[in-house]
Amino acid sequence: MIKRTLEISREPAHLAVRNEQLIIQSKIGPGGRDGQIVGSVPCEDIGLVMVDHPQTTYTHSALTQLAESDAAVVLCGHDHLPVAMLLPLADHTQVVWRLRDQLGVSKPLQKQLWSQLVIAKVEAQARNLAVESGPRKKLFALAKEVRSGDPMNIEAQAAKIYWANWLSEATPAELDSEPFRRDPALSGINGFLNYGYAVLRASVARAIVAGGLHPSLGIHHCNRSNAFCLADDLIEPFRPLVDDCVREMARQGYDELKQPAKAELLGILTQPMQLGEQTGPLMVMLHRLVASLVRCYSGESKKLEIPIPVAELSEAGSSHKPAGLCEAGPSEISNPEVGDLSHRSPQQPLT
Repeated sequence: MIKRTLEISREPAHLAVRNEQLIIQSKIGPGGRDGQIVGSVPCEDIGLVMVDHPQTTYTHSALTQLAESDAAVVLCGHDHLPVAMLLPLADHTQVVWRLRDQLGVSKPLQKQLWSQLVIAKVEAQARNLAVESGPRKKLFALAKEVRSGDPMNIEAQAAKIYWANWLSEATPAELDSEPFRRDPALSGINGFLNYGYAVLRASVARAIVAGGLHPSLGIHHCNRSNAFCLADDLIEPFRPLVDDCVREMARQGYDELKQPAKAELLGILTQPMQLGEQTGPLMVMLHRLVASLVRCYSGESKKLEIPIPVAELSEAGSSHKPAGLCEAGPSEISNPEVGDLSHRSPQQPLT
């Protein structure tokens, strides 16, 4: 079943648990509703908690219960971008064997897997560009040139073309005076992209841990100070989902990374994806991708199963479909101000 995503940013809140329910209490000051329970969600239904209010507090039991329920908790800093992540320790029954396979993976297999991820990423970038355009055709052509390990660095070549044309369909009034430049250190649209990528990275890391693998042992990325190298590998084919959502948000006039914009970006996790004959939300399909990676590590396969958006399967000359906007219903994305209060149990103390 699809897991719920909670985002806390509008007002200060206190998180506790009661009867395995995550209880959200308001912390508004005197005369307000300080201590009032404004939301309650079963911990087992939660996949991701994004916290972006500096006055949010937690009980130890709340964090441990979320971890035991395989939920990830992401903390945002003063710039509203994620700075830390709490992931559950793998409790998979075969975790030792899977880590052994992960550590023992051969270099040739790593190169083959990386090339598959690069091809999927470049093709996804191509689908984000205008139909029948030269840049789109160029990216599809580059995807066919990727070899094991991507020795020609096709990924970088494609990125240069992609970002130069990413906003080409927008009207001049919707763009800055200068062409868009992708720079993680900049704000504005770049900040929207950073936030979307961080949400996606957290969900990928959660799927990796749930699959019995270690997120720091990457296929291609190998920075010794990066605890999520494998997540940064597997996220690549899905970055264009964030790009498409952010571009559509820019067209609709979103100019600040506030709660409404974050809700749209969190909705990417519910984007309908397809893998073979099966369809499901991105958050679920990420587990299928990790399962295929496990089979590659164990020698059962040499091919990753990378899901693609359902809209792309029927694409036959039509333009892209905005990815992420209006895909998630209100039950998947919640705030401290809303929640299911039917589980309140005053007989049991909060922990």
